Amino acid sequence: MKLHELKPNEGATKRRKRVGRGIAAGHGKTAGRGTKGQKARAGGGTSLMHQGGNLPFFRRLPFKRGFTPPHRVVYNEVNLYQLEGFESGSVVSPETLVEKRLLKDERNPVVILGEGELSRPLTVRAHRVTKGARAKIEAAGGSVEILEWSK
Repeated sequence: MKLHELKPNEGATKRRKRVGRGIAAGHGKTAGRGTKGQKARAGGGTSLMHQGGNLPFFRRLPFKRGFTPPHRVVYNEVNLYQLEGFESGSVVSPETLVEKRLLKDERNPVVILGEGELSRPLTVRAHRVTKGARAKIEAAGGSVEILEWSK
């Protein structure tokens, strides 16, 4: 077989529709465009932004300004009062937080926030811990370990 002998499979190609070639052809006169109107004219039709009299989408949202940073980091936020469910002396890590269903998206890093109080010593392993949360954890007799995170 040579390149000039290649042909598409039977039924894989269709002949193009020849419009405007008389009424016997079935697509004569208006050539399948209907009668009159914007879409019947050459170059007719509306722009992508046209919404038929509605206020266009890009004019309805004047407050959408600026940009979203493409590489921003979204953290799973966990407060201290949520850690009260852990037993004294246990290790709080992203894996144990997933088991307790405290994370929204387990692929994102974990930050421990200082809202609430902690009454028992815990070993907290997270990607980020606020100063207030660290102080409360260490005041309760616990310790903090910072984990490395990469996308």
